[in-house]
Amino acid sequence: MTRLIPIREAILAGVILLLLILISSRFSGFVAPSNLANVFNDTAPLIILALGQMVVILTRCIDLSVAANLALTGMAVAMINVAMPGLPILVIIAIAILLGAIMGAINGVLVWKLAIPPIVVTLGTMTIFRGIIFLMSDGKWVNSHEMSPAFTGFPRTVLLGLPVLSWIAILCVIVFGVMMSRTQFGRSIFAVGGNPQAAVYTGINVGKTQFWAFVVSGALAGLTGYLWVARYAVAYVDIAGGFELEVVAACVIGGISIAGGIGSVGGAVLGALFLGVVKNALPVVNISPFWQLAISGSAILIAVAFNARAGRTKGRIILKSAETIQ
Repeated sequence: MTRLIPIREAILAGVILLLLILISSRFSGFVAPSNLANVFNDTAPLIILALGQMVVILTRCIDLSVAANLALTGMAVAMINVAMPGLPILVIIAIAILLGAIMGAINGVLVWKLAIPPIVVTLGTMTIFRGIIFLMSDGKWVNSHEMSPAFTGFPRTVLLGLPVLSWIAILCVIVFGVMMSRTQFGRSIFAVGGNPQAAVYTGINVGKTQFWAFVVSGALAGLTGYLWVARYAVAYVDIAGGFELEVVAACVIGGISIAGGIGSVGGAVLGALFLGVVKNALPVVNISPFWQLAISGSAILIAVAFNARAGRTKGRIILKSAETIQ
């Protein structure tokens, strides 16, 4: 299993590289460093959300409320900024993360304490969160002229050639890379997804681990909510509508097994980058954006088929080993 993950990531990285070569043959400017930096910046919100979704999926759950969490948090901090334009940006970010974590905790409690299937819980909260946005905003938009320059300018501030939004995504990748490989929480995530029954015998609380996975996913969704609204300088009810499907797609394409227990930070990032390159490249080469859905869907099917084949191979090895012992 551990050997398959680097191979899968290498294949996906090769596909992305091949895609860039094909695109550059028709439009060489696409692979210019400045444009690739813009593509990465466009993909940064997806990378951040994919990291949170990865943690949830690894525990055999799924969070379909991330986009609604993003939208609700974004609207909330935009309205706070309008009411208190002098509030420091770090305080705004802290509020966004806290609000997102609370919404994630609601999902986690319902899954943990009431044993409701995660897909049912998050479908329900997704609708509730969208409804709350409408109630709190009365269906109105918060536009750029109502937001303070500091609020909208922070994610766009360029440091060392990249906007702050990109640096935040890079920081999240580093933090999650360390967390998943070097901490007890990361090991618990893999243990719960790999074999929940065995995890219980080792002293791991499966429900509690899944709860914290939802909290992490919610906190990242809250952070992305501020970054999204500030970058695009607008907040409304339907922000990021359907974006949760892209987040799940990025994880699946990156080799995160829906069955739990298999995946990596690198895979989630590469899956998000694949979708980001496809999304940005299609208009450049004069291909209808609707092809993005077909390409993404095909990539998901191929990734799932690859995971299923890997699982069958592992099963045959186990059976063969058992026969050898007998």
